[in-house]
Amino acid sequence: MRLTDYLDKGAQLGADAPCLTMNGQDLSYAQVQRISHRVARALQHSGIAPGDKVAVLSGNDAHAFACVFGISRAGAVWCPINPRNEAAENSYVLDAFDCAALIFHSTYLPMVEQMRAQLPKLKTLVCLDRACEIAPSCSDWLEGVPDEPLQVEPPDDVAMIAGTGGTTGRPKGVMLTGRNLETMSALTLMGYPFDGRPVYLALAPLTHAAGVLCLPVMTLGGRIVILPKPEIGDFLAAIEHHAVTHTFLPPTLIYMLLAHERLAATKLDSLQCFWYGAAPISAARLEEALTKVGPVMAQLFGQTEAPMMISMMPPRDHFHADGSVARERLSSAGRPGPLVQVAMMDGDGRLLPRGETGEIVVRSSLVMAGYYKDAEATAEASRHGWHHTGDIGYLDADNFLHIVDRAKDMIISGGFNVYSVEVEQALMQHPDVQDSAVVGLPDDKWGERVVAVIQPRTGKHVDAAEIQAFVKARIGSVKAPKQVEIWPNLPRSKVGKVLKKDVRGELLRRSGAA
Repeated sequence: MRLTDYLDKGAQLGADAPCLTMNGQDLSYAQVQRISHRVARALQHSGIAPGDKVAVLSGNDAHAFACVFGISRAGAVWCPINPRNEAAENSYVLDAFDCAALIFHSTYLPMVEQMRAQLPKLKTLVCLDRACEIAPSCSDWLEGVPDEPLQVEPPDDVAMIAGTGGTTGRPKGVMLTGRNLETMSALTLMGYPFDGRPVYLALAPLTHAAGVLCLPVMTLGGRIVILPKPEIGDFLAAIEHHAVTHTFLPPTLIYMLLAHERLAATKLDSLQCFWYGAAPISAARLEEALTKVGPVMAQLFGQTEAPMMISMMPPRDHFHADGSVARERLSSAGRPGPLVQVAMMDGDGRLLPRGETGEIVVRSSLVMAGYYKDAEATAEASRHGWHHTGDIGYLDADNFLHIVDRAKDMIISGGFNVYSVEVEQALMQHPDVQDSAVVGLPDDKWGERVVAVIQPRTGKHVDAAEIQAFVKARIGSVKAPKQVEIWPNLPRSKVGKVLKKDVRGELLRRSGAA
C-alpha cells in the first residue's frame, strides 16, 4: 500500500466523514483527497518528479499532514523534518536527503531563511499559511490547479525517509517502504482493540510515532484530532469533547498527565487504547496509570528503523486472568509482534537461548530498506542477517521481551554489569521522583561508578542519602548509585527523551574530568 491508499480506504468507508480535525474545524476524507490531488499536480508543475524528496517542516497541523498524501500521489518521497531541531541540523538533513521541495509553516520562516543559502538542491519552497518573500502561500501555489484524481507510481517502494535522532552523531536517513508501513499498520490493527470507527488524538509530534499511527486509523475511516500544542489540559479536554478512543503519549508526558489537576474529573470512558512508548516507562507510574486512566494502557516498542511494532503489549496483557495487575510484566516491552522475529545475539553473531541477555535483533518486513546513501551503516545494522537494534534484553519464559539497557548505556562497576534502566525503574518507585537518569562515570575503585541524577516532582524535596538507601533496599548495594545528584530538570531531546550523553558530559564537567 502507498500512503494514499490509507486515505482512499477511509474515503471508501465514508467520503463525508471527518478525517482531520483541528481547532474545531473538520476536513472530511473527500476534502483531504482533493487537497492531495491538487498538491500532487502542483508538485508536478513545480518540476518534482517521481522519486524526488519533498520535505514538510511544520508543527502539528491538519493542512501540513494533508500535504503528505499529495507528496505520495506525485510518486515522491515524504521527508518529515523535526521542527524542534536547530537550523543547522535541519539544514544538514534537507541536504543529505536530497530534498527538492520544502513545504513549511510560517512559524519556521526564520529557520528556512537561515537554511536557504546552504540548500542549492531545493527547487521549490511553499509556505503553508501565508505568502512571504521567499515562497508563495499554499493557496496561491494551488491557485487554478484542478483536483481531478491523480496517482503517479513511484520508481520504488520508498514512501518516506525519516531522520534518526542524531544523539550519537549526524542523523541518518531511514528509508521506510510502503511494505514497512503496511506491516506496521497490520500489526497495529491485529494487536490492539478497535471497536467501531476510531477517534485518534494526536498530541505528540506527527513527524514521529503519532504520525504513522494515523495510517491504521484511516483504514477504518477514523477521525484524527490534531492538537497543535502539547498542552495536557487541552489533551484531557479533547478526550472528553471528541469521545477519543485511541491516543499515544511518550512516558514524560504520561508523568505530567498523572500529576495534572484535571485528570480525576475528566471523563475517560471512551478510551479503548492509550499507547505509550518511545522511551522506557516507570513500572510504578504505569501501575498508577492503570488506576487513574483505566485498563486501556498499551505499550509498543520499535525504532525508526523498524517502526512501532517490534513488540506489543495490548491492554489485556497488563492484567492476569483474574483481573489483578500483572506487575511482573509492567517493566517489559510486551511480546514480539506476530509478523516479527525477535532474538538475542552475542557479539560473535550467535543467537542465544531464551532467558539469556544479549543484543535484541529483528527479522521482519517491518525493518527498513536501509539508510539513505549510507551502505556502510546499513551493512553494520544488518550484519549476520538480522537487524541490530542496539538494545540489550532477553525473552522470558512467557515470551515477554525485557529491555535492560541501550548497549552504549551499560555500566560495568566492580566487574558487574549494571543496567541503567533497572536502576531507573527502582528510582521511579520513589513517590517524590518525577524522572531520573543513570550513567556511569570513571572511578578508581570500581572502574565505573553508578551515578543517578534525579528530577524531583514539583514542590517535592528529595535527599540524596535517602534515595541511595531506597534503591539499595530494592536492588542491592552493587547496583545502587554511589552518587546521587538533584537537578531541577534533565536535558532532553527535541522529542522529550532524556539525553544521557549530555547528563554524563555535564557530570564530568562539574567534576573537572571533562
